Amino acid sequence: MGFFSRLLNRPGAQADKATGWFDRAADDMTAASREYAELDDKGLTEAAADIFTSGPVQENLVRYCALAREAAERSLDERAYDTQIKGLVGLLQANIVQMATGEGKTLVGALAAAGYALQGRRVHVVSVNDYLAVRDRTWMKPLFELLGVTSASISGTQSEAERREAYGAEVLYASVTEVGFDVLRDRFVTDDDQIRVPDRDVVIVDEADSVLIDEARVPLVLAGSASVEDANAQIAALVETLHPDVDYEISPDHQAVSLTDGGINRVEAELEVELFGEDASNLAAVNLALYAKSLVKRDVDYLVVDGRVKLISASRGRVAELQRWPDGLQAAVEAKEGVGTTESGEILDQMTVEELIHGYETVCGMTGTALAVGDDLREFYNLEIVPVDTHLPVIRNDESDRLYTYQESKERAIVDEVAENHAKDRPVLIGTSSVAESESLSARLIERGIEVTVLNAKDDSLEAEVIAAAGAPGAVTVSTQMAGRGTDIRLADDSVADAGGLLVIGAGRYLSSRLDDQLRGRAGRQGDPGTSVFFTSLEDELLTRVPEIQRFVSEGDETGWIESKRALGLVEHAQRVAEGQNTALHRDTWKFNELMAKQRDLVLTRRRELRVDDEAINELKERLGDVAKDLSAEHSQELVDATLREVMLFHLDARWVDHLAFLNDLREGIHLRTFAREKPHEAFNTESIRIFSSFWSDVIEDSASTVEEAEFTDTGIDLASHGLKRPSSTWTYLTTESAFGSDIENIVKKVKR
Repeated sequence: MGFFSRLLNRPGAQADKATGWFDRAADDMTAASREYAELDDKGLTEAAADIFTSGPVQENLVRYCALAREAAERSLDERAYDTQIKGLVGLLQANIVQMATGEGKTLVGALAAAGYALQGRRVHVVSVNDYLAVRDRTWMKPLFELLGVTSASISGTQSEAERREAYGAEVLYASVTEVGFDVLRDRFVTDDDQIRVPDRDVVIVDEADSVLIDEARVPLVLAGSASVEDANAQIAALVETLHPDVDYEISPDHQAVSLTDGGINRVEAELEVELFGEDASNLAAVNLALYAKSLVKRDVDYLVVDGRVKLISASRGRVAELQRWPDGLQAAVEAKEGVGTTESGEILDQMTVEELIHGYETVCGMTGTALAVGDDLREFYNLEIVPVDTHLPVIRNDESDRLYTYQESKERAIVDEVAENHAKDRPVLIGTSSVAESESLSARLIERGIEVTVLNAKDDSLEAEVIAAAGAPGAVTVSTQMAGRGTDIRLADDSVADAGGLLVIGAGRYLSSRLDDQLRGRAGRQGDPGTSVFFTSLEDELLTRVPEIQRFVSEGDETGWIESKRALGLVEHAQRVAEGQNTALHRDTWKFNELMAKQRDLVLTRRRELRVDDEAINELKERLGDVAKDLSAEHSQELVDATLREVMLFHLDARWVDHLAFLNDLREGIHLRTFAREKPHEAFNTESIRIFSSFWSDVIEDSASTVEEAEFTDTGIDLASHGLKRPSSTWTYLTTESAFGSDIENIVKKVKR
């Protein structure tokens, strides 16, 4: 980074402060490497155990890096490059490390995890899915064993006993959602032996920008007491008959939809209701059905598989297992598709991925595209970035974008480009943003006699094998969203390199330039030749955010190609707009969740205190007065205290469930405060604080009422017989950020009529 970058404190500009000293320690590391090379395996393990026990921090880091390189070469036959060692230092100093695809982040993450563990820390290495977690731990297990560090992994298929044992390891590999769900389950334990996740200490985040930014506001939910959230079938049927531009209008950026005056009149007449009367439920149901009809697209946002609606993760290109929409939108989409309505259940607890990560003492991570979100990483996590150069120079040729008038002309041009390169036996990887586009392109390629392999959300069971084979001569692979696939594309042989290496074609720009860069990075790994080029059309979703670009449709030639540099500049502008909107939405969501997270911590602190000491029990006894004295006279003090503790735990948990329900309802309607010239976030916080202020006193009062009214026997109080039942079963799922509660401006536009 240059002087002005440091002066302006741009992301990555301060990396020299974190790792610059290490370059000056090259001689010390060389000397240490010779020392460790002479040790046998047992001696190396013993040296690892002692390396952080004394001495200056930087000196210990140098010695550990030398030892780690030796251990990796012995156990995995992989000798870490200097660039990987720099990445290791960056992680051990709690930074986000930017390393390009194919530069060996898996090894770097494992070495860093072991380094923290050898300092007595407990480490979670979190990734975007179970497959990568299990694969990476299995791959790195010999390294951990040689360094004397215990390791494990968890996945959704493991038993309760296996999960508890896995969490006892010094280094645990897991998907971020699995850890989050277990933290939520621990929320309701009544005994320390039931706790799954020990205190969160160190987290190393793989694909850090995806987890910390793209997935940050995804709420993880623990539910129980199953219920079915029905959509109004009559409203769904009516909305399906409404016509765009007549009965409803879609905003220019395709982010909101609203009824026209004519649409309002038609709906009110056919339903015989007043949409803007005192009962707002009809208006909410119509808005949900309208949103589901016009803005939620099959094979783009979701699939219908075996009679069920399954969401597609926009940032991962996969089916988002266990994920559902909130606010009745799930039921509205199910009604639109004519499939059965799924259980929603009562929310027992929830937290966002961002809140989960903030619960760790130390956060660090690695990704190929961190600098683009460097300001966000600073703002939301106080993290700095250490950019690491590639081991070999990148010789990939990144061609200028090619812009076309319509989707049809864009797809024809892509197929022509593939056919030309396929004839030269050059492998081609096409990245799409939706299942529908991947299937359309694959059908066109098959019509041209080109064999194609498709990897999308409909079938990603063999994704590692598909991606690994994408570098074979003449291979043509179509994939939705390459981010987080976790598998290198290696060129099969010299003939592929002679043909130009892998050709990566982007079938349209993504909403984030980082996703474009991740796709590009599949070509040109480790000094390989390669090419990347993006084909975009004026009909792409991204370009709907800049309506002025549509005037360039007349400048397309006979093939639909638009050569205007001004138009291409607007494509870049559209992407910056989308990225800015995402950051604003992240900031908006965190403002709503921040207070909830603090209240949650206060409740959990109270809950822990209630489980381990008698202060809260004594407070309840004081409230009960003579009732408590009579119980102590008739029964053992141990039984009385245990029963009072059980009653209070029940009411504390029930009160939190009620508080969550209140906050979710409050947030859904808080946008209406703008009509009274109130700021939604301030109004939300004021109401939340007002209700929460009586939280503990309500728990005491409810507990006292139960004790006073219930029969106290020699076994205590049978809570279930008094209607105080905990859920007989619980389950976890993810939800998307509320379509009707996050973007305040859009919601106000929708209801302002």
